Amino acid sequence: MPRRGVHVIVVGNEKGGSGKSTTAFHLAIHLLYEGFKVASIDVDSRQQTLTHYVRNRREWARSRGLRIPHTTHFHLPLSRGDSIRENHRVEFDLFRQAISEVEHDADFLVIDTPGFDTNLTRLAHSLADTLVTPVNDSLIDLNVMARFDPVTGDPTEMSHYARLVQRARSERMSIDGKTIDWVLVRNRISMLSSRNMRQVQTMLERVALRLGCRVADGIAERVIFRSLFPTGMTVFDPLDDDLLGGLPSMSHMSARQEYRSLVAALHLPTAEIAAAQQAKAAPDPMDSTRRFIHMMQSES
Repeated sequence: MPRRGVHVIVVGNEKGGSGKSTTAFHLAIHLLYEGFKVASIDVDSRQQTLTHYVRNRREWARSRGLRIPHTTHFHLPLSRGDSIRENHRVEFDLFRQAISEVEHDADFLVIDTPGFDTNLTRLAHSLADTLVTPVNDSLIDLNVMARFDPVTGDPTEMSHYARLVQRARSERMSIDGKTIDWVLVRNRISMLSSRNMRQVQTMLERVALRLGCRVADGIAERVIFRSLFPTGMTVFDPLDDDLLGGLPSMSHMSARQEYRSLVAALHLPTAEIAAAQQAKAAPDPMDSTRRFIHMMQSES
């Protein structure tokens, strides 16, 4: 069975507070516990939330003498020179270097993006095999995807972010004939059913049909994630009070099951990659570095 190379998961949304970094980190740790080699890249130079997650986890493990899995992590800063063209070239080179260092060793690469449009954001999206877009379960947050008719609830105009993703999908198709599997993830779902919740679900399904993507249930609104962040732990880590810094709660257990359901809904090629590992198959000739070269040539 031919190996596809590293599978790139990009978590993106031009809306702050949608749970991108939490989702990215949990996906990465889950895959590590499944026995895969995982790298992560943070291209959010302002907030650096994923990088803080990684640092907190390493410091907690070191202080407690814990043996827990860690990703191979990179943080890519924005270039701040006077020339926009030169800044983009520097950022492109840094990104390509990070990719080339991990693509033949890692099975999965998880990239966290900022809540605003940057050159690195666009590069990351063009590289995605799987794109995960968390959307808070709110009519207000749906505006990040599209404008909707207030009477019918039908999408009338795609957002800047939706157009960015569609451009990335077109670029990807032109480079290697593959598409980006785009999954909209309902996040911070209310515990109680409401008219607002049903509206959000219906409108998300309509915009997904328009954009050619899928909708998956994400994670309910839970305090547990704010509690885990300082130690860099996740709901996938062993339920040990010494490891977690306290006894796990029912919220912890529920969040773990929700994340497992989300991972299943993403349809990641875990079985294919595991089979390729056993067969020690060679990487796909059209690997991530070559896709980067094609992208650079298309921009020049």
